[in-house]
Amino acid sequence: QVQLVESGGGLVQAGGSLRLSCAASGRTFSSYAMGWFRRAPGKEREFVAAINWSGASTLYLDSVKGRFTISRDNAKNTVYLQMNSLRPEDTAVYYCKAVHAIVVVTKTYEYDYWGQGTQVTVSS
Repeated sequence: QVQLVESGGGLVQAGGSLRLSCAASGRTFSSYAMGWFRRAPGKEREFVAAINWSGASTLYLDSVKGRFTISRDNAKNTVYLQMNSLRPEDTAVYYCKAVHAIVVVTKTYEYDYWGQGTQVTVSS
């Protein structure tokens, strides 16, 4: 079992930055691929970014490339999402997910664990 707790969400003006964190329980964090997903009001949950077990491989949603960066610190059992140049359309609840895998995983149904989410609101 892996428990995930997200933090770092909040209200920010367009063009601003936020850094989301996802703290994971357990001793085998480094054996899990991690991902960030989001759900905006009235929309389906969508993939945002993913990272493999070592941090050497990452993938991003096209609309966040160059603005968001996913990273992980296996010593701290934590994955991060640095979000810069935020836009109103980035407003959503952001979820951290984990799956026991060595490759990058982008499909939400392939993940086994997820957190409660953290709200990000970007004002125009």
